Amino acid sequence: MEKVSILHLLTAAKNPSPFDVNMAYDAGFDKVMPYTQVTLNEVMGLVQDAIFSRGPSGLKREAIFIGGRDIDLAMDMLHSAKQSMVPPFEVSVFADPSGAFTTAAAMVAKVEHHLQQHFSEKLADQRISIFGATGPVGACSALIAAKSGAKVNMVAHRSVADVEAKAALYQQRYGVSIQVLDGTNEQAKQQVLAQTDVALCTAAAGVQVLSQALLTANPHLRLVADVNAVPPAGAEGVDATMDGKQIAGLKILGLGALAIGNVKYKTQHQMLKTMLEDEKKHYSDFMSAFDMARGIVKL
Repeated sequence: MEKVSILHLLTAAKNPSPFDVNMAYDAGFDKVMPYTQVTLNEVMGLVQDAIFSRGPSGLKREAIFIGGRDIDLAMDMLHSAKQSMVPPFEVSVFADPSGAFTTAAAMVAKVEHHLQQHFSEKLADQRISIFGATGPVGACSALIAAKSGAKVNMVAHRSVADVEAKAALYQQRYGVSIQVLDGTNEQAKQQVLAQTDVALCTAAAGVQVLSQALLTANPHLRLVADVNAVPPAGAEGVDATMDGKQIAGLKILGLGALAIGNVKYKTQHQMLKTMLEDEKKHYSDFMSAFDMARGIVKL
């Protein structure tokens, strides 16, 4: 008799994300077992308990998902899980804290698609400024864009020093080049947009960071993307349903939360499904999610 498929969901948070639980069941897992408030030094023990309790046929129907809210901790946990494997006792592992890896991957993949489709330009040739850059989605978007060759600016909304510290950490840890710009007031934002081709709005839900006046004053902008689906929009004039449509009264393209979310959903679904169906073992991070999202956008 075929063994049931199990997804072990590890998170440092108090509760597992219901979103991730639903996604796992919809991808085909029979059982989802959450482990909450997991610390980094507990990962090895949990992983090895999972892999040593099943033979080869059982391990083919088992995988590990890493959630939480901290993208750096999730990457550390992913690395620890990988190091804990003892082939042939091995399962696939996928990290997606707060859905940030798949959301950022979907947004950057859609941006890349529209740049090519509407301007015949490459992502690597763009100056990309990220508003709300210290949150999980913003930070992950910065990493994906920088690793793809773009010139990336993390824009400070409150404290320039805090964003500089985050950028320095990412440069050291991930080997990327990221610049920090002051965006703490409207005049500063204008100076940021003057040296920007693509603006990504990843601030908290319901927080508007770019006004219509700022966008109107910067007609050279190629595209503005916004992951915020809660009014008011993070970028005024960018409707949640926009998918490469021009913002009213402007030639700037808008990319809204629902268009991004559609690709995010498909990306996470396919990555979970791949762990269940593919005999090859995968250790998937934000760049793995970006590769998947790019393929989905091109379908």
